[in-house]
Amino acid sequence: MIKLLLVGSGGFIGSVFRYLISGWVYQFFNITGFPWGTFAVNFLGCLVIGFLGGFSEEHNIFSGEARLFLFIGLLGGFTTFSTFGYETFAFLRDGQFTEAIFNVLLQVLLCLAAVWLGYIISKFL
Repeated sequence: MIKLLLVGSGGFIGSVFRYLISGWVYQFFNITGFPWGTFAVNFLGCLVIGFLGGFSEEHNIFSGEARLFLFIGLLGGFTTFSTFGYETFAFLRDGQFTEAIFNVLLQVLLCLAAVWLGYIISKFL
């Protein structure tokens, strides 16, 4: 149960930060026509997960519970794109190029196709 609470509380905080930062970017730059707020959140999430992942590997400072809260909860609530970026990077770092390419193609192409399919299905209901 404690693991669920750690992930859930981290997810709550991450989601709130995603909403606030994305909104701030749109207000501050006042640019329309492209999802700059979403891009900013994804970029920042990837930067943070890369830093924390590398720091954690180098110094072994995060407990399992801290990793649940930070990586799955907080950053997962902030942006799942950060997890996708880190997992793809890990494949590349470990020389698993086929897996990295497969992950990118699967995540991007099939997930975009799933959005399209869900959209099409919604028109029939």
